[in-house]
Amino acid sequence: MLAVFGTIALDTTRTPFAIQSKILGGAATFASLSSSFFTQTSIIGIVGSDFPAEYRKILDKRMDTRGIVRNDNGRCFHYDSTFDYDLSHRTTNKTELNVIADFNPAPPSEYIDTDYLYLANNDPVQNMKLLEHFSNPKLTVCDTIEYWILYRRDEVIKMMRQVNGVIINQEEARLLCKEHNLIKCAKYIMSLGPEFTVIKKGENGALLFFEDLIFPAPAYPLDVVVDPTGAGDSFAGGFMGYIAQQKKKTTNVMKEAVIYGNVMGAFAVQDFGVSALLSLSKSDIQNRYEQYRSMISFG
Repeated sequence: MLAVFGTIALDTTRTPFAIQSKILGGAATFASLSSSFFTQTSIIGIVGSDFPAEYRKILDKRMDTRGIVRNDNGRCFHYDSTFDYDLSHRTTNKTELNVIADFNPAPPSEYIDTDYLYLANNDPVQNMKLLEHFSNPKLTVCDTIEYWILYRRDEVIKMMRQVNGVIINQEEARLLCKEHNLIKCAKYIMSLGPEFTVIKKGENGALLFFEDLIFPAPAYPLDVVVDPTGAGDSFAGGFMGYIAQQKKKTTNVMKEAVIYGNVMGAFAVQDFGVSALLSLSKSDIQNRYEQYRSMISFG
């Protein structure tokens, strides 16, 4: 089983072509929906009084939701952002922490023997508190975002010292490491203790650094991109879900996990919010995976 901890959000996303207000989003939401195609997934997070019942039904149908806490005295985490015309650059308009600000996470007792744990781009202090509750996970991976690097950098570094792997996008890797070269960024992150690092590069795919391996995996090419929100979290869900499914962490499994991560990220961007993930089937995923493999095969 895979447990995912992070934000369950109401997102407002603005593009030059459309605006969607208070739609289901959040790092834990995207990652859990993505991973649920590969393995049994449990989600841990907090929502407020404004979390729609229809959104809760969506999550209940796809995963174990006993780890969701509802705080009727506050409102959901809300992220408001605007993408530019080419949908590759995003500006944060507003980040309202709301109920996650003082959240003290504690998983249900049924979760504590979970073998695989993904700490999404949440408050690093909360991530570390949650990690203390788990008995002995085989694999623990974390992510982070600009907000926490700017305001809790020391805590982000402390968190990375406690996990087996880090998934992070290229802009935030450079910000954290104070270094432009991504190979040097990965080396710095792994010097903190993680066995591997995945640096997400958006429309340019991802880089896996594992032991002595550097594995570059291009993104799946798309002719329609609607909303890039959640692409990185969907990547992480596919990546973690595949490893949990295989129950091992060999070099080949890690490479395949990156490919499945790219496939899931490519699906996520083809509609607003989580809509594309909700309309997927396992055969859709496998067909795209096979197409991806045929595109990058040569010789």
